[in-house]
Amino acid sequence: MKKIISTLLGIACFNAVLAQDYDAAKIPEELKKDAIAVIRNEEQFFDIKSLSSGQYDYKVAITILTKAGDQWAEMDEVYDKFSEISNVRATLYDGNGKKVKDYKSSDIKDQSLLSDFSIFEDNRIKKLKFVSLTYPYTIEYSYTQNFKGLLYFPSWRDLKGFNVSVERSAYTLQKNKGYALRYLTGSNTKTDSATVGDKVLYKWKSVNVPAITSEPLSTGIDNICQWVKASPDQFEYDGSSGNFNNWKSFGAWIYGLNTGGNKLPEATRGMVQNLIKDAKTQQEKVRILYNHLQQNTRYVSVQLGIGGFRPIVAEKVAQVNYGDCKALSNYMKAMLNEAGIASNLIMIGNDMPSLNKNYSSMGQANHMILCIPSAKDTTFLECTSQYNPMGFIGYSNADRNVLMITDDGGKIVHTPIYTEKDNYQIRKTKINLQEDGSAMLELKSTYGNAQFEDNFSYTLMEPVELRKRLIENSPVPVAELVSFRYLQPDKNLPVLNEEMSMKTNSLITRGGDKMFLVLNQINRKESIPLKVENRKTPFAVPFSYNDEDEITYTLPAGYKVEFMPKDIVITSEFGTYTAKFLTKDNTIVYTRTQTMSDKKYPAEKYNEYVDFNKKIYQADKQKAVLAKAL
Repeated sequence: MKKIISTLLGIACFNAVLAQDYDAAKIPEELKKDAIAVIRNEEQFFDIKSLSSGQYDYKVAITILTKAGDQWAEMDEVYDKFSEISNVRATLYDGNGKKVKDYKSSDIKDQSLLSDFSIFEDNRIKKLKFVSLTYPYTIEYSYTQNFKGLLYFPSWRDLKGFNVSVERSAYTLQKNKGYALRYLTGSNTKTDSATVGDKVLYKWKSVNVPAITSEPLSTGIDNICQWVKASPDQFEYDGSSGNFNNWKSFGAWIYGLNTGGNKLPEATRGMVQNLIKDAKTQQEKVRILYNHLQQNTRYVSVQLGIGGFRPIVAEKVAQVNYGDCKALSNYMKAMLNEAGIASNLIMIGNDMPSLNKNYSSMGQANHMILCIPSAKDTTFLECTSQYNPMGFIGYSNADRNVLMITDDGGKIVHTPIYTEKDNYQIRKTKINLQEDGSAMLELKSTYGNAQFEDNFSYTLMEPVELRKRLIENSPVPVAELVSFRYLQPDKNLPVLNEEMSMKTNSLITRGGDKMFLVLNQINRKESIPLKVENRKTPFAVPFSYNDEDEITYTLPAGYKVEFMPKDIVITSEFGTYTAKFLTKDNTIVYTRTQTMSDKKYPAEKYNEYVDFNKKIYQADKQKAVLAKAL
């Protein structure tokens, strides 16, 4: 009887909205403001039945207000061989809430979900695109998903994205009394719980949440919305079992998956020994083997069941010369083992937040790299890139907590921090001005770390396409692009050199017998972000950086400098900016530096950031006045 009551309670929670009125006119005005869609009602109910099974019931109704909201008029539900989706129902309503269409099973596409970076995946997707020629309209769909393996639980967030408001959204999670789980919530999220018989129910809900508009440089809306992430302690999945109650046990499970996976074929072992036979230091051995990895393997994603977490054995990679991030990192580890060098696999959230030290769970990491630990200078290796210098893991992997896999379990470590001075651009430009205002320009730039990463793609482009791109992106009007070259002088360092020579159209404006020259022709701020009143989300610049520019102008014969701006210094918590102006004989030397920090700032600081940028914009427009010498 207790189980029956518990089940009925769950069904009641899920079906509470069957009589929902979808008349768009009844949506409160505050929920329509800035909204392209409104979540009228969303119900998630997840019943954990055992260590390896669970049932997820989902139902949602969304009113689409404008054409821009059509992106929300889709059902895209993913499953694999460890889950199945059934009882799919979908309905379309008009703006008055009148039913227009019930969709049939034949309307729903069931297809393989093969990512553009994968050759093997067992994920599938059920897809349905709702179509209406009039606005507003409402879509409604529901389904049941049964899981045959539980590494993680469905998560919940009331705000699904920018410009989407919420009338009602709720998540109920049900478990047996003796089942251990953990959950993490947003700072403003309230948890309600109740015990019914031998069941414990947790519930989170949100009502009448206005839409938030997309905001420049936003770091996301998780800081202001309500959300829940839940994770099992004990689990069973694809014939494997483990414990996620802390990162040490999490890492122990990953380590166990790779037991016996580091063996190399005899031929490969001999190849490794031959490659490093003349190397004098450990660093030299690592560099030789890393270069071999880059030159002889390629990245291919493989996502099949437990294979999504277990690396392909090193012996197999040695035979086929390809693998995913796990396989290539493990193969590099095996070669280092043969060379007598200890290394550890690293689970990392590429372009994701740091791992939460106090909450271990699946889903916080999406990538694997390798590290060679050292008390003074740990080396991290990105094993999927054919071009990264040894030790450079890219900005999206930098400065975050990651999980190092050891024979004693998982250990949280931190990846390198690329500071403003590391992510540099140093540029020297010579501009020989002609009397008609045109010029011959020679430019030499050096990019480091993140700015190396930003510009490295130029080295891989075909010359014709590169020429076109450089002309389109040139800060000055190009009359003729005479020459250009990109060179990485040392393949072991994240440093890129750029050289360009061009003839320009006029760089000056005239007023009577005067010539007006904007002194910053190369790295100029061309726009100012708009101010945002009552901003809601925190913000940050994409990455810390330091730009240093020096432009030397040679004046046309017979001309002199009649006016020169004064030096400028702008300082704020966001960064610093300087501009200096120097004249000597018939030359002008303009130097500019800008240093920016990528630390996160609260929403209320944003308009101060705009004011800082406005000052830089104005400083970058400073002009010299030239006149004919008497």
